[in-house]
Amino acid sequence: MPAQRGKDLLLKLGDGGDPEAFATVAGLRAKTLSLNAQPVDVTHADSVGGWRELLAGAGARQASVSGAGVFLSDGAAADIRAIFFAGEIRRWRIVVPGLGEIEGPFLIANLDYSGAHDGEAAFALALESAGPLDFAAAP
Repeated sequence: MPAQRGKDLLLKLGDGGDPEAFATVAGLRAKTLSLNAQPVDVTHADSVGGWRELLAGAGARQASVSGAGVFLSDGAAADIRAIFFAGEIRRWRIVVPGLGEIEGPFLIANLDYSGAHDGEAAFALALESAGPLDFAAAP
């Protein structure tokens, strides 16, 4: 994948409709997407050379998303706050430039607010996947 602009990694929240519409909720300045797979160790006494063996396709898979920035509107800030306090799982779409889009259910696991005396109010959030995710490769 060639170099891409970091600002093009977008975090979008679904509206719960059918079909679902997604809107960018925040001007995130720093974003991270982490995909993880929990390995299942099946090493045994006869493993070649004593090397660890892992079972393919087993174990839990998980995605984590974190970001920090400023809200694009009062409505977006209110939506995020309400979803957090309700403990609601919502569909999110993460657009990764040059790679594609990942979409699925996420829970807001962390929501922080901050501000400096000479700057804007900012926030940080962390999302944890809460079910199967769909991936669509970039054209």
